Amino acid sequence: MFDKLLIANRGEIALRIQKAARGLGIKTVCVYSQADAEAPYLETADETICIGPGAARNSYLNADAIVLAALQTGAGAIHPGYGFLSENARFADVIADAGLVFVGPSADCIRTMGDKVEAKRAMIAAGVPCVPGPDSALPQDVTAIAAIADEIGYPVILKAAGGGGGRGMRVVRSREHIAEAVALTREEAQRFFNNPEIYIEKFLENPRHVEIQVICDSHGNALWLGDRDCSMQRRHQKVIEEAPAPGIDRALIAEVGERCANACRQIGYVGAGTFEFLFEDGQFYFIEMNTRVQVEHPVTELVTGLDIVTMQLQAARGEAFTVQQGDVETRGHAIECRINAEDPFTFSPSPGTITEVVAPNGEGIRLDTHIRAGYTIPSQYDSMVAKLIVHGADRADALQRMRKALSDFRIGGITTNIPLQAELMNEPGFAKGGINIHHLEHWLAERAAS
Repeated sequence: MFDKLLIANRGEIALRIQKAARGLGIKTVCVYSQADAEAPYLETADETICIGPGAARNSYLNADAIVLAALQTGAGAIHPGYGFLSENARFADVIADAGLVFVGPSADCIRTMGDKVEAKRAMIAAGVPCVPGPDSALPQDVTAIAAIADEIGYPVILKAAGGGGGRGMRVVRSREHIAEAVALTREEAQRFFNNPEIYIEKFLENPRHVEIQVICDSHGNALWLGDRDCSMQRRHQKVIEEAPAPGIDRALIAEVGERCANACRQIGYVGAGTFEFLFEDGQFYFIEMNTRVQVEHPVTELVTGLDIVTMQLQAARGEAFTVQQGDVETRGHAIECRINAEDPFTFSPSPGTITEVVAPNGEGIRLDTHIRAGYTIPSQYDSMVAKLIVHGADRADALQRMRKALSDFRIGGITTNIPLQAELMNEPGFAKGGINIHHLEHWLAERAAS
């Protein structure tokens, strides 16, 4: 039962964690880099401590410095947020070795789910549907790999076992390209993830990206909190998320959700997590699990009325949830737009000093952000500066509220993607719902050519 929490992150998620901790009477310590010394969210923390220069590798990715900061300030636990070290098993180990609490699953769970081959094997054992392909890393012999690909049927996709973020993946459409693709993917896997192992799966041509949110305590309570559609993506990065996923049978969602919760029980998972699936032709196919809170967690919070970050902290303190699966209901529809400091046409980052922030307001509107007028966005980190989320009685209502909220939202002094998000709210395919993961890329290509 810790009463002081160190937040090992920055930006809007640092502020979001502060809010949840404050509601539980937990004091907060915010670490920061020299580049974030003037960040507004530091003003609302109980304590702050600088952990290094602006480069993330010397600050937010420095596990030893973060743990030392926790020990120096008397924090009993560390919340990693998302990104940075949030899915780093060594970080979880270092925290445990220091006698502190990691707000998240065990290092063993992170290792299992972080290795895509191990994760697939665990999911198959738990009855979670997976993409066709072997549950083992590929052999060295290219001829043997070609035989596996022939059995699966082309096209296939090669993936890094330790991969993520869209890196270390390559689609192969015929046998004659296998050898070259294997060599290139292994090289990328080693370079990006320090692990040359790769695996192979059937490549789904036009899937949707649908995910199931779970939250688990240490008393055997594993809850699934509904689903999200995250198919609006550019270069494998999510742009818009919504809950629930439109047009998918609710009984099928419930069946997959129960299997995800059961998988968590089988591996002893504690904390928040997200099962990510490809959905095509009425079938779910597991691709990976994120062992942390997601950027898009607010849409699930709005449709369920549950506070996921608070529940993370309760689980980390060893408390049993008072909510049971039968209490979890989805009400209405929620949509989230990621607001980035970037050009809406070229997507070039646009760091700089903000001169004005006019936030939208009204019923069903939520803005998660750490920015204000006078704040200078550093160039060293991700370009996301806000998350605009709306909740409506149904999807049509949520779309209309988001259109209005985007039209009212102004950030002066920098360029943002607000105009792009406003366009997308009126794009016919997205407005209809049920688009696949390639939809946005195709739309952007058509816009550039017109």
